[in-house]
Amino acid sequence: MTYKVAVVGATGNVGREMLEILHERNFPVSEVVALASARSVGKEVSFGDKDLKVQDLAKYDFKGTDFVFSSPGAKVSAEFAPKAGEAGAIVIDNTSHFRMEPDVPLVVPEVNPEALKDYSKRNIIANPNCSTIQMLVALKPLHDAAKIKRVVVSTYQSVSGAGKEAMDELFNQSRTFFMNNEPKNEVFPKQIAFNVIPQIDKFIETGEDTGMTKEEWKMVVETKKILDSKIEVCANCVRMPVFIGHAEMVNVEFESELSVKEAKKLWRDFDGISIIDRESEMEFITPAECAGEDDVFVSRIRKDNSVKHGLNFWCVSDNMRKGAALNSIQIAEAIIKDYL
Repeated sequence: MTYKVAVVGATGNVGREMLEILHERNFPVSEVVALASARSVGKEVSFGDKDLKVQDLAKYDFKGTDFVFSSPGAKVSAEFAPKAGEAGAIVIDNTSHFRMEPDVPLVVPEVNPEALKDYSKRNIIANPNCSTIQMLVALKPLHDAAKIKRVVVSTYQSVSGAGKEAMDELFNQSRTFFMNNEPKNEVFPKQIAFNVIPQIDKFIETGEDTGMTKEEWKMVVETKKILDSKIEVCANCVRMPVFIGHAEMVNVEFESELSVKEAKKLWRDFDGISIIDRESEMEFITPAECAGEDDVFVSRIRKDNSVKHGLNFWCVSDNMRKGAALNSIQIAEAIIKDYL
C-alpha cells in the first residue's frame, strides 16, 4: 500500500523537517503535496532529490488524500484540519489547537499508542507540545515500573520552537552584539542573544493557573492526558539562545523505590531512548550534540535524597524532529501498522 500525503505549512521549519523525515524513513508515499498560504505559492521545497512546488492551501481539495501532516499555526489548522478530516484524510496536527479536545487523541507512539484506536471519530490526531513529548518518552518506562507521583521540570528550550523568525532574531542579535549596536526585539519580549528568558508563550492572567505561561500549562495538562491524570506536574519553561534542541532537568518522585541502576536498565530496554552516563566517554549530552538525532537522550542520572523515592535526570532532544516532525510521522506509521 502507498498513500497520498499532504504537508500543510511546507515552507516552515517543521514542514521542511516533515518532508525530510518522510523521505529518510521511506514512508510509503504515492504522491506528496506541499501546501502553504497564497504568498508561498510557486516556491519550491525539497523531498529527497525532488523539488515540490508549493500549492495554495486555501484552494486544495483534500479528497483522495490519505494523510495530512499539518503544522501551519493553530488558527489555520482550526479552519482546514476539520475540512481535511471530513474529506476522508487522516490529519496529524502539530499545532496546539486540538490537543485538549476530548475526542481528539493526543499521542506519543512510545507512550500511549492505544489512544489511536479512536482517531476515526474526527480523523484528527494531535501531536503534543515538543517539550512534553521528550519528557514523556523518558518518563514512560519509569512510570510503568514504579508509578510517578510528582514531576518538577525546568526546560531550556531552543529558539527554533518559536519558528524561523525567532531563529533569525537570535542570529541577528548575536551579530549586532559584536558590532556594538543595539539589539532589536521583535519576536521575543527581551533580548535573546547571550541571555535567557523565563517566558515561553503568553502568561495566563486568570484562574488557578494565573502566573503560569501557556507552555508550562501545556506540559501539565498534556502529561495528564497522555500518561496519567493522577501525576502532579510543576513546569518552568525558559527560552535559551540555542538554535536547535530542547533540554530539560527533570525531578521525579515515585510511589515506590526505583534505583538509578534500575532506571538505567529500563531506559536501555526502551525504544527511542539513549543513555549517556558518566561511565561513557561523553559523560553527558547537550542540545548541540543531539541536533539531527531521533532519540531522546538521558544523562546526569542521580538519586534525589530530598524525598523518599526520588530521581533526577537531564533530558535532551532535537525539538524539530522527535518534538515535532518525527513524532507526527511515527503516529502515521502506527496507524498504518495497527489500524489500516
